[in-house]
Amino acid sequence: MNTPRFGRLGVAAFTLGVAMVVPALQPPVDAQLPNAPDDRSAGLQWRFVRVKYHYSVEAMRGQQDFFGEPWYIDAPAAEQNLSRRVKTATAIHVEDPIVLALDDPRLFQNPWIYFVEPGNLKMTDGDVAILREFLLRGGTAMFDDFHGPLEWENLAKELKRVFPDREIVEVPKDHPLFSCFYRIDGYPQVAGLGSFLAGRTWEKGGFVAHLRTIFDDSGRPMVYINWNTDMGDGWEWSNVEEYPGYIKFTGMAYRMAINEIVYALTH
Repeated sequence: MNTPRFGRLGVAAFTLGVAMVVPALQPPVDAQLPNAPDDRSAGLQWRFVRVKYHYSVEAMRGQQDFFGEPWYIDAPAAEQNLSRRVKTATAIHVEDPIVLALDDPRLFQNPWIYFVEPGNLKMTDGDVAILREFLLRGGTAMFDDFHGPLEWENLAKELKRVFPDREIVEVPKDHPLFSCFYRIDGYPQVAGLGSFLAGRTWEKGGFVAHLRTIFDDSGRPMVYINWNTDMGDGWEWSNVEEYPGYIKFTGMAYRMAINEIVYALTH
């Protein structure tokens, strides 16, 4: 029996800790709101699904600069703020955020999932098989907030287990992803709040931001690999009045994420 694909306009999803800042700093969760919704995405449904993944302490290699488990970084403010922004900037129907493990049977009801700090990701063989099936059925995964060559090496190795016969490639600058909702001239490097307070946009030697993917046989991006950028911090700290200079990174993070969501839900 053939396994059904997710519908192009079907339900979609997205999936405490703050990198490089003290744990006492926690932002309020009221998102900044635009003036009016945009009806270009009417009929779509989406939910932020944060993946609770297995991770390797060895993969961290002494670079841990957060508190708690890596899969929960920026939660719950990041998903709450982004969910509010998607709901108010677009006509997408937005469900409440949830956390799921890869082996949760509800995963296949939510074809948009989110991995944060995947430089620490270590999947079991069962996780690998589930993620491969999820993506080939039409699901999409976003990998965000990891930096530098060591963390790239770990994620690339894990994704090679998922798709040993497919290459990770750069998303071209002229790809319609960059114009499907907002027109974005180039892929942004969103500074984490800790980097911003240190006067820079990068961390762990990740000087240049990249958006990479793995395409399926029809040319659909199955994954959005946000490397050397921290969109989660952009959502989490989007409304903190103590850091007015950070608002430009907030705008970058929201616009790029919404484009990635809209493109995933429509292709």
